[in-house]
Amino acid sequence: MHILLVHAHPEARSLNGALTRFIVGRLERQQHSVAVSDLYAMRWNAVLDRADRLDIDPDQRFDPSLDSRDAYARGTQSPDIAREQDKLRRADAVILQFPLWWFSMPAILKGWVERVYAYGFAYGVGEHSDARWGDRYGEGSMAGKRAMLVVTAGGWESHYGPRGINGPIDDILFPIQHGILHYPGFDVLPPHVVYRTGKTDVARFERICAVLGERLDTLFTTPPLPFRRQNGGDYTIPELGLRDDICPGRAGFCIHLAQR
Repeated sequence: MHILLVHAHPEARSLNGALTRFIVGRLERQQHSVAVSDLYAMRWNAVLDRADRLDIDPDQRFDPSLDSRDAYARGTQSPDIAREQDKLRRADAVILQFPLWWFSMPAILKGWVERVYAYGFAYGVGEHSDARWGDRYGEGSMAGKRAMLVVTAGGWESHYGPRGINGPIDDILFPIQHGILHYPGFDVLPPHVVYRTGKTDVARFERICAVLGERLDTLFTTPPLPFRRQNGGDYTIPELGLRDDICPGRAGFCIHLAQR
């Protein structure tokens, strides 16, 4: 299988750097091919702007969405964007590996998403009608591919528990897992989170790798998170609200997960 690993940490000698090297080695030993986008090492430009479209008229007003659509359709995207899109097309699975900074991904990784997820490539696809509202949330260009987050956090696991002060980790990661990964069609696996990163010595790192290794070995067999599909009948169209008879009286992120 072909796997794309997108890594976002500025220091190769960090825990995140070591985890990325472990991931690559483990997957290659399983006979997978691995492409790595090391965003800091690549000096990835995180800013979406008019330079992303090579044929834009200098006097033209820049529209981030429409100009990305036109550049993608005409083959006039910045070459770095096109290269990352090619990696995504080839991949059977994608791993995003990053530290949790200020309750989200590093800005450079967010910028990767904003620039690579062009209109017509990762969104804005499919028909919009009374029966469907585009191919997204479980459908779309990434349908059939798997995705997983490998995240490090400085806080204790209890800080991110159901009653932890930071909020539940599943809620914190929901915008990434549901919005960035499930939206264009990925089957999203449960995240792998390493807590208390500042307390990692050699022995603990070996234990971390042992657990992570098991997750990597089951990358293509682990059941994905049961996010509801937009066009699967659970949501009204075009309002896109969950049907009144599903999880009645409840709200929040959890209602978008089907009960197993």
